[in-house]
Amino acid sequence: MAENKIFAGPRVRRIRNGLGLTQTAMAEALEISPSYLNLIERNQRPLTVQLLLKLATVYKVDLDELQGEAGGTAGQLREVFGDPLLSGEVPGDQELIEVAEAAPNAAAGVVKLYRAYREQAARLSDLAELLAREGHETSISGTRLPIDEVREKLERRANYHARIEDAAEAFHASLGLSPGEDLAPALKGWLRTKHGIVVRTLPIHTMPNLRRRYDRHSMRLFLSERLSPFDQLREVAMEAGLLAFGEEIAAELEGLAFSTGEAKRLGRFELARYAAHAVIMPYGAFLSAAQRARYDIDMLRSRFNVSYEQAANRLTMLQRPGAAGVPFFMLEVDNAGHRFRKAGAQGFPQAKFGGSCPKLNIHAAFAQPGQVLVDAVEMPDGTGFLTVSRTLDGPQAGFNERVRRTALLVACDIAHRDEVVYGQVVAGGTFGPVAVGTACRLCERQGCLARAEPPVTRPLGLDEMVTGLSAFDFQ
Repeated sequence: MAENKIFAGPRVRRIRNGLGLTQTAMAEALEISPSYLNLIERNQRPLTVQLLLKLATVYKVDLDELQGEAGGTAGQLREVFGDPLLSGEVPGDQELIEVAEAAPNAAAGVVKLYRAYREQAARLSDLAELLAREGHETSISGTRLPIDEVREKLERRANYHARIEDAAEAFHASLGLSPGEDLAPALKGWLRTKHGIVVRTLPIHTMPNLRRRYDRHSMRLFLSERLSPFDQLREVAMEAGLLAFGEEIAAELEGLAFSTGEAKRLGRFELARYAAHAVIMPYGAFLSAAQRARYDIDMLRSRFNVSYEQAANRLTMLQRPGAAGVPFFMLEVDNAGHRFRKAGAQGFPQAKFGGSCPKLNIHAAFAQPGQVLVDAVEMPDGTGFLTVSRTLDGPQAGFNERVRRTALLVACDIAHRDEVVYGQVVAGGTFGPVAVGTACRLCERQGCLARAEPPVTRPLGLDEMVTGLSAFDFQ
């Protein structure tokens, strides 16, 4: 049987130093030469099974201490070097393990410094938001990935792109559809006739990890059967939009002035997705239908043969000058609280509506999949909103796969309650609006049972004689 070789030189050196031994003294006790022990401590020779047993016998060393890897600290270092700030300095796993083993205290210090840096960055971000809410501009910014830049620019402007809307309406009209005619065959026919592109749906085992793939050589657009008919239609409409009015999409992209090529690529995808919605639900027809249905999302999804998410997303885009609808905004999260998408008629109003309050019905939606939850909510400053939340299921999962489920919140100012069908649910409510806040770090609402963090604007009220409802009582 082959020997199990273990490289654990730094740990052997720590044991020797802890015992106050020279290399000569330890080598003599282990019955090896000092030069061989020196090679072991520099990880140039392995610790064999015989040496492990000798160490355990002579120095009462725990074998698990020698054989185990510094996995915990190495994992924490991996988190540190995963930060975008260190994107050009990412070492390999073996190097991280070596650092954790050779200098565990120094490695722990690096981790502590990194966590302190992240904590301070979060606090600065919160303070910057507070200053911005009061009208003070700040230059505080964290390290951003390209996707962060894209999200920031799209979320801080109206979710409306005039060139794309006009071009999409003209393109939809050019298809010559009769009232009630299915759009999908018309788009596929246009792609085939005008550009020679054939659309095919492939089974999961053929394309297990992709939702779509365009083969330039065979001129075929492959779609995964994981996608619902609504999502397949959106993929086809995205391709058609890029081909039919790519110049308009490029002009809108240029106006966003992204700083990197990667950000431009991601921005182009988001604008193509926007264009797909504009093709499937043309502005004039959708606005008219939305006003007649009083913005009932389920009625609109049925009228245009789209998904709940697509109809809700389209509601946030109705901001054409002179022909605007109710200014809705939206937020999509998963059950771990990660934000996937934010959009709104005036940009998502984070300063007034942070989206991180656990009392929002978007979080309760996960306990009632598929149900529409409606609430009137009130912010600490008295601002009110009408919120509508519902879960969304992602691509079709197999028997041994976990369903990807997110929740979508669509909301508008409470002043528009009478224009929206959901307003009748909260009109004249017995209990009044739900008292919510921004993120806990920015919310100063007293006596909140759901508080998870203290506000950055108040000192903690540490009083041994009096304890409030939250572990984070503040003065």
